[in-house]
Amino acid sequence: MNGSASKGSARTGLALSAALVWAVLGATASAALPQDASGATGTAAVARERACPVVYFDLGETLVHTAADGSTGYRSGAASYLRALRERRVPVGLITNVPPSWGTTDAERAARLRKEVDAAWRGPAPFAWKDFGDRVLTPRTEAERKPAPALWRRAKAGSGRCRVVYQAETAEEVRAASSLGFVPYQVGRPHRPEFLPVRLVERLGRPAPA
Repeated sequence: MNGSASKGSARTGLALSAALVWAVLGATASAALPQDASGATGTAAVARERACPVVYFDLGETLVHTAADGSTGYRSGAASYLRALRERRVPVGLITNVPPSWGTTDAERAARLRKEVDAAWRGPAPFAWKDFGDRVLTPRTEAERKPAPALWRRAKAGSGRCRVVYQAETAEEVRAASSLGFVPYQVGRPHRPEFLPVRLVERLGRPAPA
C-alpha cells in the first residue's frame, strides 16, 4: 500500500470511529435519559445513574449462526466478544423469540431453547449460556413476540437505572429497541465493527459529570 492510500485509509478509519462514538453516545443522550424523582430529565439525572451497563442481544444470526445443514455455531467474533464482556464483568442477556408453548416461564422456555441450540451445535466450544444467567427473556404469548415492545420493556424494568444496550442483526429490532430507550447497535454492517466495541460499552458505564 502506498503512502497516500495508507493516509486515506487512516482518515476513513478515524471518521468511522468518530461517527460510531457519536451514534452510541447520541443515542444514550437522546433516547436513554433517566427521570429523577420529580420526573425531570437531563445531565443531573444521568449523573445519578448507576455505572452498570447491561448488554442484551438477539440470538439467531446475532450471536449464533445457523448453517444450511441446520447446524449452529458462534457467529464470527461472537465468542471472543462475549469473553471480553465477561472479563470486564459486564452483565449480558438475551431477548429472543421462541414459541410461547415451550414453557410457562422464562426459565422453562430458556431451558428448551438451550436444548434446541445445543442439539444442533457444531462449534469447537459450547455456547456460553452461563454468562446470561436468568437474563433470557422470551415471549409469554404470541403478542409479545418481537418487534412488539414487551420483551424490551421487561429487560429495561429488570435493569434498574443501568443503561441498557441492545444488539441485533436486523434494523427493525434495533429501531424498536432505540425507541424504548436502549443504546442500539446493528451488528454485521459493512465498514463497522462486528459488535459495539467493548471500550464504548465501558464508556456507557461512566456517569456523566454533574
